[in-house]
Amino acid sequence: MDCNFMLRAIELANKAAELGEVPVGAVIVRKSDGIVVGEGFNMREASKNALAHAEIIAINNACKKLGGWRLPQCAIYITLEPCPMCCGAIINSRIDDVIFGAYDSKSGSVKSVQQMFELPYNYKPSVTGGIMQQECSALLSNFFQNLRNSRRTTS
Repeated sequence: MDCNFMLRAIELANKAAELGEVPVGAVIVRKSDGIVVGEGFNMREASKNALAHAEIIAINNACKKLGGWRLPQCAIYITLEPCPMCCGAIINSRIDDVIFGAYDSKSGSVKSVQQMFELPYNYKPSVTGGIMQQECSALLSNFFQNLRNSRRTTS
């Protein structure tokens, strides 16, 4: 497992934060050669679209780049544990490995709230959680603390 890919996901999450988005970044890597085939960061606010999660954007970009809806022999690195929608997209795109940083006690659907990849779906990726967890958690904590502080000063 290459922490450089998680570092790239953190860079993307920081881009999201700069835009006022919840700081989540995702990177999809072709395992055979280590080439990044898709990237994304949260864009829900900017796009006014509930589907614009980092993982969905990265999957869409990878599918376009590789020319198909299946992403076998690929790994996805995400700064935050995926939600149910993103878990479904990961299952449907046949990504082999899911590597995430921070756990999500509110909507994490890999380990925290539910374990979607343990349900009897036709495809089960391997999962590694807690990679660079402190760094990924700090991104989120700092973002929400700054948001609360800015709301206090404007009210």
